[in-house]
Amino acid sequence: MADRKRAAAVIIRDGRLLMVRERGTGPLGLHDGQEYWTVPGGGIEAGETPEHAVMREVVEEVGLEPLTARFLYDVPFPSGWTACFRVWVAPGEPRLGVDKDLRCGCPRMVGLSWIPLPRSSSAPESFMVPTLLMATPMT
Repeated sequence: MADRKRAAAVIIRDGRLLMVRERGTGPLGLHDGQEYWTVPGGGIEAGETPEHAVMREVVEEVGLEPLTARFLYDVPFPSGWTACFRVWVAPGEPRLGVDKDLRCGCPRMVGLSWIPLPRSSSAPESFMVPTLLMATPMT
């Protein structure tokens, strides 16, 4: 696991979690590897708080207007420990952000989807939230 500090957004609407589909580095070069689903997020820039980073990442990756963010937990990601925040957003439909001329081995965003969440208890707004889902090839 890398030592990069990250922030990620848990955005829930109508019992569904907004996730970004990404493609990693593969055998033929950049961005031709395995696909996986993850919550929107990315690196914390110098001088930026994790809360500001997650708000910025929501705008950049899914085009929604973040209203507030509340820290939930830290979770290990392959690219480093990630501070996860519950982010409330203004009404609107998400749209996939555009990666800036990726010439690095960073993952490339290739899709968005609202993933239904199972309830974790009878309490309202209590869900089990995955932060990373690996895609498996269909055979």
